[in-house]
Amino acid sequence: MRQLIISICFIFTLIAPACAAEQPLANPRTMKFPALHFQIPTAERVVLECGMPVYLLRDTELPIINVTAMVRAGSVYEPAEKSGLSGMAGSVMRSGGAGGMAPEQIDDELEFMASAVESRIGSDMGTVSLTTLKKNFNRTLQIFSDVLLRPDFNDKRVEIARRQMIESVRRQNDDPKEIADREINRAIYAGHPLGEIATFASINAISRQDLVDFHHRYFRTDNMILSVSGDFDQTALLKELNAIFKPEKGRTVLVLPKISQPHGLYKSEVLYGKKDVNQTVIRMGHLGLTKDSPDIYAVRLLDYILGGSFTSRLMMEIRTNQGLAYNVGSHFDIGRRFTGSFIAETETKAGSTIKSIDLMKKIIAKLTTEPVSDGELNAAREYIINSFIFAFTSPASIVDQRARLEYYGYPDGYLEQYRDNIGKVTKTDILNAARKYLHPEALKVVVIGDAAKFDQPLSTLGVVQALDLKLNIPHEVKR
Repeated sequence: MRQLIISICFIFTLIAPACAAEQPLANPRTMKFPALHFQIPTAERVVLECGMPVYLLRDTELPIINVTAMVRAGSVYEPAEKSGLSGMAGSVMRSGGAGGMAPEQIDDELEFMASAVESRIGSDMGTVSLTTLKKNFNRTLQIFSDVLLRPDFNDKRVEIARRQMIESVRRQNDDPKEIADREINRAIYAGHPLGEIATFASINAISRQDLVDFHHRYFRTDNMILSVSGDFDQTALLKELNAIFKPEKGRTVLVLPKISQPHGLYKSEVLYGKKDVNQTVIRMGHLGLTKDSPDIYAVRLLDYILGGSFTSRLMMEIRTNQGLAYNVGSHFDIGRRFTGSFIAETETKAGSTIKSIDLMKKIIAKLTTEPVSDGELNAAREYIINSFIFAFTSPASIVDQRARLEYYGYPDGYLEQYRDNIGKVTKTDILNAARKYLHPEALKVVVIGDAAKFDQPLSTLGVVQALDLKLNIPHEVKR
């Protein structure tokens, strides 16, 4: 019997490959799949007694609760002579003690509970967040609210943060990529708060009182939105939130400083920073558009086709066909509150610097002269629509997404209509968007490397402005 079973198994091993060989192999390029149906998750919106909106999404899979406060604050509201103020405030809110608790006490207690409370302030949003086990939520929420509303800004921690920022400035020219990223942003947003950077002088000009005043002005219950996700009882949670975030009596209505949009002046520039390296870092770009533009969906597809994918035009020509670079791409950062930017980037060997820049400009320019192909349009559409699901990978990401939409004033139904709006974009729409938002003749080009090793003089691109990488002040030179 045992011998018979072995013989049968042996026969099947001979027959199976033969049968498989008779069946044609499936071609992934011609395979058809049913349409992907995905229902966008929602979060419940409630308003606390103090008037603060809260987005809630209950999830009991794990005994964990996440809370994030989004505050209308940012570096755009700090004076230029004190650049770095908001970043320092965002750091020391958490590290400098709060609610009368010493910094070390907060650190020890959070560590003991395996909880986390973090704070930061970016260009146009401040955030304070917590993550904690359900059993430690009450105590962690109290520390969270102290950091958010009652930070102490301990003098010693303020000075530690100052020294850390000064060291960061001191080392800011060590990495050629960081230099290029910083300088292209400064060039695009010249004369606007988004283009300001911290300096030794501005950091040393910041006092503890400046941090206190900045926090007091912006971190208030009528200037923030909460998002909460995790394993909570909604009735108990709202009761606790109402007890912590009470109406602030006697305070005048907050009026945010009016910050103008960046100037829409498109003018080419060539900025050069000398670094003794064999690889040149290249960044080029100009102002882009805001979320309020009706062309944002066409621009999303344009983004993918030009430089936002592994099969993009920049990638296929610069890397695959020419072998000039390992990394190359481009991206429209669509501005939520202020006009965003368009930036194309690559790193290449010094001997192919000018060739790479010229080729990138030609690829960008071609999109403004003729429609994309049907294949490019379909591939971009399918990728963007099918990858939309990955914006909702966790309860925290879902509820934060909903809160951000309100924070930045997106229209109702934006998420629900997003895929349909992407699907409606035509080749003509993309061509019109490229002509409107791509300006290859007015690109600001930042080149970091050793010009002595370039394949052609940098001056073939135009008048060169040298970047003094000690003072970060550009001045015109002949090259």
